Amino acid sequence: MISIQSKIKKRLEKFVELDVNGLRRHVLSIFLKAKTVTVDDLHTALTKKYDVSRSAVASMVGYIHSKLGILRAHKESYKTPTVYALKEEYIDLIKSTLDSKILASSTSTT
Repeated sequence: MISIQSKIKKRLEKFVELDVNGLRRHVLSIFLKAKTVTVDDLHTALTKKYDVSRSAVASMVGYIHSKLGILRAHKESYKTPTVYALKEEYIDLIKSTLDSKILASSTSTT
């Protein structure tokens, strides 16, 4: 039987593998650096480097939350924005996946 951890690892590797401009890696690195993030916080950070709409950021966060399963979502009330945070058990997995993909891309270009 395949463990949940290995399923998430495969999904995460595929997610990063399909990253053509570095946006997905940047989103994951922001989640690693910041303890909690809202969609607006993430959009503000991403627009410094990428031309991306707020709805595209919200869509990506929704995908990461629902399909990858590495985020925890919390909403104080219906008036406050949803706050996302990485699940503690996946932080090392995300770091290793990002590191291995960076090494693979740097060795393939040389």
